[in-house]
Amino acid sequence: MGRKSLLHAAPDQTRLRIEAMEEERSRRRNQIKQARVDRAVEEQRNISAGNPGDVDFIGLVGRWREEHGGMARPHQHYDGSSGGKNDNICVCIRKRPLNEKERKKKEHDAVTVLHPTATVHSAKLRVDGITKYLDHNSFRFDHSFDEDSTTEQVYQYTAKPLVRYVCGGKGVRATVFAYGQTGSGKTYTMSGIQKMVAEDIFETLTDNILEEEGIGSCSCDNTTISIAIFEIYGGRIQDLLNERNRLKVLEDGRGEVVISGLEEFEASTPEEFLALIEAGQNNRTTHATEANDESSRSHSICQVLFRDPTSRRLKSKLSLVDLAGSERGSDTKSHNRQRRTESSDINTSLLALKECIRAIDGDSRHVPYRQSKLTLILKDSFTSNYARTAMIATLAPGSLSTDHTVNTLRYADRIKEKKIGDSFAPSQRRSPVRQQKSPMRKVIVEEKVNVKEHRDEIDENVSDNILQQDEDEKEEVPELTEFGEPDRIEEQGPTEFDQVVQQLFEEEEQLLSLHMQSIQQNAEYITEENNLLESVQGENIDVDAYALRLAEILQHKTEMIQAVRGRLEPFRELLRKEEELSKKHYDKY
Repeated sequence: MGRKSLLHAAPDQTRLRIEAMEEERSRRRNQIKQARVDRAVEEQRNISAGNPGDVDFIGLVGRWREEHGGMARPHQHYDGSSGGKNDNICVCIRKRPLNEKERKKKEHDAVTVLHPTATVHSAKLRVDGITKYLDHNSFRFDHSFDEDSTTEQVYQYTAKPLVRYVCGGKGVRATVFAYGQTGSGKTYTMSGIQKMVAEDIFETLTDNILEEEGIGSCSCDNTTISIAIFEIYGGRIQDLLNERNRLKVLEDGRGEVVISGLEEFEASTPEEFLALIEAGQNNRTTHATEANDESSRSHSICQVLFRDPTSRRLKSKLSLVDLAGSERGSDTKSHNRQRRTESSDINTSLLALKECIRAIDGDSRHVPYRQSKLTLILKDSFTSNYARTAMIATLAPGSLSTDHTVNTLRYADRIKEKKIGDSFAPSQRRSPVRQQKSPMRKVIVEEKVNVKEHRDEIDENVSDNILQQDEDEKEEVPELTEFGEPDRIEEQGPTEFDQVVQQLFEEEEQLLSLHMQSIQQNAEYITEENNLLESVQGENIDVDAYALRLAEILQHKTEMIQAVRGRLEPFRELLRKEEELSKKHYDKY
């Protein structure tokens, strides 16, 4: 009897375990189905909020922001007029909102700005192709402005102190730079700043008449305002207010840099100032690139010159520089020669600019301003003891632009010799934000999400990972920091390709100049030859004089042709070399 009851009990226990497993599997499937529904609802909520994209990555970014949201600090004014060492340069960043183009691509907002820190959340996948995590790169600056900040707020903390500074006269120099990738909002920001500069300059000049502290400073009754706007495009300098005439950069016996042929136009009201700015911007060179439909391909420089109305002596100068949009090497791989040489020249000049600004911030005795035409033109802004600089780096927030954004932040960060600690560190005393020295970094992965969708048969191990995330799990993941062209520019000097491009620009300029002279001389010879023909067709013919002069003209023409040909051959050789190096240069992309 006991044996029979045991035989009946065994199948009952097995059946119970099977039923329990089926119930657990059914529960998991219901949870997965509910997770999918919740995911769809969350995705619609994100789209309605104007932040489409991957729901899991958006969730990770949101949780990071919730954790660090209280770290933001109030802005403190940068006083560019005090003359202290720390006032030599002010570096700030500005993040723009997601645009319609990024929303159509279903990009999400991957940048968080909590003054003074900007953090880029790069979306990553582990080697299994399923597990998602974020790589956080944080940088600190003098001022950090999020997408809700206005251009007026950016102006108040960056350019406005410099307006007061230059209105003090005394030979001072001040420069405001706008830097960033194509489409990040550089020109938008600089245009807004230029409007406020126009109003503030004339307001300050008026106030200086009335205020006692304005004695000896620039004012409306002792100063005229002149505007000059030009661009540096492909190694050439063009006057944007004078029919894009070609200009030359010369250096006089005193070492002063002079832009030969540059026209200045006086402005007596803010309206006249802005009309000149608008006219210059309409003539600026733009082209479509792989990264942006309409990209600024030139460095635009607006010089505001404070002069004595009688002697025309320069009392002070404010330069507003809208830099050309930076590009990675992968964004230039399909360019033709013109776009390639443009990109190389832009990157070379940005490298030189960074080194010059670092030199003035670090009180270096040597400022490498001769490395590019941009820095040569701005020589007095780097070498003057009374030079002040503000750099505004603009950021695109889209998730597909995170490598661009990190490179922009690195460029801006490395401008200043004095590094700032991490506001997210437990201790606020000089804690570095990131390891920059090694190409290999250790990144703390704080969260992970495993997703496996749109499959009828769901692997139970994967579903367990979806439903049972370990919030306390932290894993060190090594990550390579190679992001393309801007990194190469920041860490190394010009490559052989960049050097060839610079030689190409120099040879092109000399060839064009010589060709132009040849055409002008040839036109003069044609006129003289016509006169010679008329002289031998009349009476009193001097055939000997005709033959002698004709031989001299032909000899001069031959010499001109040989001279032009002598310049043409090296130029063609550089073109071949550039083509060969460009193939090697972009093969890695």
